[in-house]
Amino acid sequence: MHMKRRLATAGIALGLVAAATGAATLTAQAEPAEPADSSETVTWTVGDLTADELARLEQLGFDVAHEHGGDAHILGDEAVAEELRALGHDPEFFDTVYKEVGATVQQEGTYYGGYRTVDSYEADLQDVADANPDLTVLHDIGDSWLKTEGQGGHDVYAICVTKLADGDCQTAPDSTKPRFSLIAQIHAREIATGEIAMRWIDKLVAGYGTDPAVTELLDTTEVWVVPMANPDGTDIVASGGDDPILQRKNANDSNGNCGDSLGVDLNRNSSFEWGADSTNPCAETFQGPSAASEPETQAIEDWLRALHPDQRGENPDDAAPADARDVFISLHSYGNYIILPWGYTDDKAPNDAALRDLGAAMAESNGYFVGTNDDTVGYSTSGTTDDFTYGEFGIASYTFEVGEDFGDCGGFFPAYECVDDTLWPENEGALLTAAQAAAAPYGG
Repeated sequence: MHMKRRLATAGIALGLVAAATGAATLTAQAEPAEPADSSETVTWTVGDLTADELARLEQLGFDVAHEHGGDAHILGDEAVAEELRALGHDPEFFDTVYKEVGATVQQEGTYYGGYRTVDSYEADLQDVADANPDLTVLHDIGDSWLKTEGQGGHDVYAICVTKLADGDCQTAPDSTKPRFSLIAQIHAREIATGEIAMRWIDKLVAGYGTDPAVTELLDTTEVWVVPMANPDGTDIVASGGDDPILQRKNANDSNGNCGDSLGVDLNRNSSFEWGADSTNPCAETFQGPSAASEPETQAIEDWLRALHPDQRGENPDDAAPADARDVFISLHSYGNYIILPWGYTDDKAPNDAALRDLGAAMAESNGYFVGTNDDTVGYSTSGTTDDFTYGEFGIASYTFEVGEDFGDCGGFFPAYECVDDTLWPENEGALLTAAQAAAAPYGG
């Protein structure tokens, strides 16, 4: 039986909701039948929400998985739907969360049909580095929260891929080559993103000397990848095996008694324009007690500061110059969007036109919709990584929301086959376009 952690809905008389799910069969084309098991965690659509109503649901601890234009996807079982009805909303069944796991035998170190555990990611990164000493350098950039507490945990790793010459792949912003940096799985339950990042690494090392586009890229550009930005959270996800846990945040349980809704949202914890998201430790968008409070956030920010030169002024209206270099992408799920700054405000970023142009070039490969938060998901976010990278350094920065919101290849837990059949193929060219633009993303 699928087990979903409780949703902390503080202030609701109905209290905490235990959510459990059963296996469901679904295709990307067929509309799913509403499950007979009322304890199954599914996705509900709640429509016509005002911004205040949506913020209230998040503050109460409802797991708001996706938002667009006043409609929200909320995860939970029938009891969660009843809580929503008690608050005056009309939730409708939208989709299953868990997709059918194939009958093939999984390799050791995988879960839910083939997704890698954190230990497997670490071992595979080391294998890539060991097998390609002329192309790669593996860096330990920091620790997870559990490791800082002496409770196990993990290092956070970044790998640099380029045709190595003297001075390449060093953590200093005055590099000879321009840089493309990418992070994945900062939200632990967005499990396809780490797999896409690993396939990107594999494409690069396998293609050097055989693929002209890859060879030219690695001769001229450093490509940096953090495929697992939230390893503790991903351990929680993978602990469910073929019934993965819907853990979004890290594993920090020191901010309140939230039971299984522990953690800080690492993509609301960055130091740039932090502080306008949830202050409820049990909410999925809990921003943390202070800016960059989490060791994972500190690791990512320190690493990015060591890679990218500061090319933008202190004023919010200061544009990066036309000849600024470097591109950054944060991989998330889901919605089929390429989102550009700003997230924290509806105002356009100073380099809005050029950011949209590069976004459109990437979208030629994956077909995603390009725009700001206001254009795409329809809500603001504070303390996000892409606002940090653009705001602090002026580098061209984007969030990819990978995958449909519906069907076997949609949502947080797409069937594993979808990675190779759909999600990686549609993003392979987009990532290559982004990396190729690192020398002059604004057209300078």
